[in-house]
Amino acid sequence: MKTIWFHMQGYRDLPDDFRDRYESIWVTPPNDELCHSAEVAKYLHWNLDELEMADDLGFDGLGLNEHHQNGYGFPISPNMIATVLARRKSDAALVILGNTLPLYNPPIRVAEEFALLDCLSGGRLVAGFPVGSPMDTTGCYGIPPTQVRPRYYEAHDLIKQAWTRPGPFAFNGRFNKLRYVNPWPKPLQKPHPPIWLAGGGSVETWKFATDHDYTYSYLSFMGHKYAKVLMDGYWDSVEKAGMDDNPYRAGFAQLVVVADTDAEAERIYLKHLRNFYSKSLYVAPHFGNVPGFMTKRSFEFQLSHRGASAFSFDFKPHEATWKQLVEDSRMVIGGSPDTVAAQIEEAVRNIRVGHLMVILQIQSMDPELTAYSSGLFAEKVLPKIKSIWDKEGYADRWWPQGATRNQPHRAPSATKITNGEAKVTA
Repeated sequence: MKTIWFHMQGYRDLPDDFRDRYESIWVTPPNDELCHSAEVAKYLHWNLDELEMADDLGFDGLGLNEHHQNGYGFPISPNMIATVLARRKSDAALVILGNTLPLYNPPIRVAEEFALLDCLSGGRLVAGFPVGSPMDTTGCYGIPPTQVRPRYYEAHDLIKQAWTRPGPFAFNGRFNKLRYVNPWPKPLQKPHPPIWLAGGGSVETWKFATDHDYTYSYLSFMGHKYAKVLMDGYWDSVEKAGMDDNPYRAGFAQLVVVADTDAEAERIYLKHLRNFYSKSLYVAPHFGNVPGFMTKRSFEFQLSHRGASAFSFDFKPHEATWKQLVEDSRMVIGGSPDTVAAQIEEAVRNIRVGHLMVILQIQSMDPELTAYSSGLFAEKVLPKIKSIWDKEGYADRWWPQGATRNQPHRAPSATKITNGEAKVTA
């Protein structure tokens, strides 16, 4: 199994009364009141330090994504962050999940920047092609909701042609009319970097994945128990398309926290989990459910399947207990290394995924606590889960050609927890 250390890059210090004072974490939280540039400068360095730490700890890949005008996660341009990581001497994959294709005009920019990153990294790029959230596409960038998917499909076709056809050539689409398509450079990987799709509940993405033999990653914070119905739908689509059931066709994002013991994990992480669920997922319904954005089929699916939406939950997040989050719902995987390893195996086998995006930095956690959880995961969990699918003999055909990681660059730093705070001791 491949494990990707995924960084949401959220704003780490939101006020306790955020939900009482503001309508949404996305689109309209006032930047003058909440987003302080000096803090962001600090966070950006922390984010890069943490991603480089994950590289050193031996994770198979480093994960980035794109969002706008929010405190949930604001990497803005994952490609800019990835250039720092691509320059490192590393064999870890750069999993950019991804560039939100409808936001680029023209999307040839994605073809160019991804190709540059692939060359710079030595062929370690995963090219993520998400449709994008209604908050980003319609709320922040003003794209008419009924145009989001048509723009996405056309952008996809343009980028694929730019990577695989000799240039220059003309592209005459509905939204993009280019007399000369001739990007310099083309990707190092041939015919192009592996393309991953990311979804939050739209069932059309399943067919797009099977039509093109791409991977499908479900990005939700509801955990694998609630993801089961949606992932079963995806695997049904794979079967109907006559394809194999290789688990590397699928990925899943999962919040994970690790401590020496289960009790210690509850003591030091519960407040951060409550903060994340109560603030980061606080999306106004009129931004998250824009009329015309989702097809009738996908909307009916979400209405009939609890947990199919990436931002839906039915508890009071600021009062959530460890039992609710970890033991009952399995929204969060947390506890001692043995507990976490067992829960991860349960999760990946339950929904049959070969790519696990582990979210070990949970917004309000400081770098020391992030290092503590990540270090324990790398040292005591990773060795137990890497071989989950090995006995079945599946090959990961969707992994970058230049990403050949088989061991960490260095041993994890020894970290000790005192009074709920992490301290690096070596």
